[in-house]
Amino acid sequence: MTIAIDFSNITIQIGLLVTCLFILFLWLAFRATNRSLKLVAPLADQINALGQRVHELGAGQERLTGGLHHIGDSQTKSQNGMMQLVEKRLAEVQEQMTENLQGSARRTAHSLGELQQRLTSIDKAQDNITKLSGDVLSLQDILANKQTRGAFGEIQLNDIVTKALPSDSYTLQATLSTGRRADCLIHLPNPPGPIAIDSKFPLEAYEAIRKAKTERDLSESARLLRQSVKKHIRDISDKYIIEGETADGALMFLPSEAVYAELHANFSELVREGFSARVWIVSPTTCMATLNTMRAILKDARMREQAGAIRNELSLLYQDVDRLGSRVENLDRHFGQASKDISEIKISADKAGRRARRLDAFDFEELAEEKPSENPAIGDNL
Repeated sequence: MTIAIDFSNITIQIGLLVTCLFILFLWLAFRATNRSLKLVAPLADQINALGQRVHELGAGQERLTGGLHHIGDSQTKSQNGMMQLVEKRLAEVQEQMTENLQGSARRTAHSLGELQQRLTSIDKAQDNITKLSGDVLSLQDILANKQTRGAFGEIQLNDIVTKALPSDSYTLQATLSTGRRADCLIHLPNPPGPIAIDSKFPLEAYEAIRKAKTERDLSESARLLRQSVKKHIRDISDKYIIEGETADGALMFLPSEAVYAELHANFSELVREGFSARVWIVSPTTCMATLNTMRAILKDARMREQAGAIRNELSLLYQDVDRLGSRVENLDRHFGQASKDISEIKISADKAGRRARRLDAFDFEELAEEKPSENPAIGDNL
């Protein structure tokens, strides 16, 4: 903050004040002269004192003017220093703001890049959701039609069977002697014999139960489900259980875990009725477990079928091992004889070598002294 002091105006004002006072005193003095001459002397003294006082006031004014000039200079210096400090601080603040703005710009650009990537991912996910929604709608269209729903159950059953069993242990769409065609026929050994699997999907009655809002609707939809499942059990029992041709039972495949759980949770009498009719209801999960059990049965049956062949092969293997042992013994005898022959050959070679060395040294006296015996040993003749 700047304080502006006009010293010349102050000086003029003080001078005018002093002049006015002086004139006032003169006027009073002259007025007093008319009243009394005795007051002239004191008035003159007062005027002199007043003049001295005015002189002192002028000196004080000069000192005050110097002090005010000094204060003004100090204030100017302080103001300049403060301005420099303020400018420096403003420059620092501006530089810091510039750095912060640049950092914010970089962070903003990075965030925008990440946002763009997320938006791209969201677009891809949206495309997948759109595609999935289309697939769900297609699945709903498939399940809405009874024929396509049956085909859906057959396809799911085929997929489970092909994953659980060897290809030669089942027949898809197998035709029985009655002309009936089962979705799948598992070739189990007797007993129990071939067992048929047929796919059924009572979806309408199940959805009616799920959508029921009143007790009446729930009762009616439950009645429909019982009627539908009972009909399926009866059909499978009549068509796919043939004495002397198939096993004494069949499987009803439900391609929905939800429908299977609903039956076991709230319609246990239908499950028991299936047991009575020798029709076992299975879901995709329980069907896979059942087929794995059948696979173990098939494996055991094939092992039993091959047991005779395995015993025959073991007998032949024993004979081969026995012959091999005999031939090894013969070979061992041959090796023993060959080893003996080689040893005797080495003895004869050593003797022939000694004789050759003596002949080479002309040691005839030693040869004359060494005469063969009349009955030489076998080793000496070699």
